[in-house]
Amino acid sequence: MTRGAAAGRSHSARRLFEPLQQADFLRLEHAPSLKGLLQPFKGKGELEDWAGQCETLRDGLLRLAKRVLAQASAYPFNLLPVVLAQQTTGAGTAFLRWRSADRTRMGVALWEQLLRHPETPTTLADELFALELTRLVLNLQVSLAHTLARQAHECATKMANAEAIYRACRAIRDNATRKE
Repeated sequence: MTRGAAAGRSHSARRLFEPLQQADFLRLEHAPSLKGLLQPFKGKGELEDWAGQCETLRDGLLRLAKRVLAQASAYPFNLLPVVLAQQTTGAGTAFLRWRSADRTRMGVALWEQLLRHPETPTTLADELFALELTRLVLNLQVSLAHTLARQAHECATKMANAEAIYRACRAIRDNATRKE
C-alpha cells in the first residue's frame, strides 16, 4: 500500500492484511547474496557456496510467501470468489498467483475484476491492493534468487569442466616436456 493510501486510513482501523515489513526481510540472510555476486569467483567451490546462499534466500522468501498466504486464506478473504494460491513450477520453485475459487481460471485479471466489482468494499479493496503489491514483490524476489542460484550452479559446472580440460592439457604438456 502506498503511504498516501495508508495515511487516508484511520489509525484505529483494523488491518485485514499486514504487509511484510523490513524486519521480516532482515531475518533472511540476504545481504551476502547480492554482495556475493560482485566478487572475482576463483573456483567452483566459491560459486557453489554463493548458490547455496541464494537458495537459502529463496527458501526464506518462500516462507514469507506462506505467511502472506495464511493471511490471504483467512476471513474475509476466504469468502471471495478469487483467492491467492501458491503455484509450484517445474523449475523447482513456487510463486503466488490469483486464481478463481473453483480453480478454473488464473491470473491477475481475476484480481482486477474483483477490485473493479461494485460490491467490493473500499476497505477490502485497500487490503487486496496491499496483497497484490506484496505478491508482485515476493514473486520478483523469489524469481531473482532462484535464477541467481541456478546460474551460479551452471557456472560452477562450467568452471569445473574448464578446470578438467586445463588439467588434462597441462598433464599432456608436462609429459611432453619430460620426454624431451
